[in-house]
Amino acid sequence: MNGAGAGRRWIAVVALALVCLAVIGTVASCSGAPPATPEARSVATPAAAVQPTVVTRTRPDRIDGLAVVFADELPREAQQTIALIRRGGPFPYRQDGSVFQNRERRLPIKPLGYYREYTVRTPGENDRGARRIVMGEGGEIYYTADHYDSFVRVIEP
Repeated sequence: MNGAGAGRRWIAVVALALVCLAVIGTVASCSGAPPATPEARSVATPAAAVQPTVVTRTRPDRIDGLAVVFADELPREAQQTIALIRRGGPFPYRQDGSVFQNRERRLPIKPLGYYREYTVRTPGENDRGARRIVMGEGGEIYYTADHYDSFVRVIEP
């Protein structure tokens, strides 16, 4: 065999040895056992893949007779309005924070003043639009996209 062939063969043997060391190091790192030799510790090995934690969120189908949604399922503007309420404002419309009278009786019956309403911006609308967040004194959150014709109960995970 000539010198060039032997050189290529030598490179292939070294490459195979490095792959074997990398595999051994990966197996050792996955098993929690320390590598067998100091040489194996110095070989760069791919980090063990981090498995995402899957959290199953459960929610009741209905609360107060209304369908239930998680806050992060609402339109982005509604989520921003809830965050603004939590911060105490400032609110973009002078009506925000005013008493919601529940004239339609779509929400549980409570004393006047129990509910407050807040505007949820609607892209493309020149006025307040139809979307609102209604907050109860007890921390309940309700969302309407159709100006009080219907509501969903909002829960925060």
